[in-house]
Amino acid sequence: MSRIGKLPITIPKGVTVTVEGNVVRAKSSKGELTERIPSEVQIEINDNVLTVKRNSEDKRSRAMHGLTRALLANMVKGLTEGFTKTLEVVGVGYRVQKSGNKIVLNVGYSHPVEVFETDTIKLDVEGANIIKVSGPSKQAVGQFAANIRRIRPPEPYKGKGIRYKDENVLRKVGKTGM
Repeated sequence: MSRIGKLPITIPKGVTVTVEGNVVRAKSSKGELTERIPSEVQIEINDNVLTVKRNSEDKRSRAMHGLTRALLANMVKGLTEGFTKTLEVVGVGYRVQKSGNKIVLNVGYSHPVEVFETDTIKLDVEGANIIKVSGPSKQAVGQFAANIRRIRPPEPYKGKGIRYKDENVLRKVGKTGM
């Protein structure tokens, strides 16, 4: 039995979860998330507890059991607490500013780069070099943060660029003088 898949998910107050065929919908005040579940697993809701059970013992069913449970747990957690990724901009003259529903990045290009918020993803700026990406969907927050990081990834010689908070950037040794 999957150690992750057999754990029950408690549905907190304020979150409603419905199962319609192979689609699970979860709603709260923070928004609505949907997830398609594979046919190898079944979802049961009893007394605000969500359980995932698999139909057979083949390899794909065992794999989908833990995956489905993790995706549903992330949906519930995202609608109650939300997810946040923190990015930091490192470099001389590199800075971030928030104006309205967008952030403006000055990261060494000849022009400033603008990144707009979406209806589910919110952007906050702390100081001149910290960006916080937050939202209810773990996948969407991670993808949005990766797209911002892709604007100027950290380079290996001086470490300048946009990186995740606490990311370890491997540094290379520069030229040696002879």
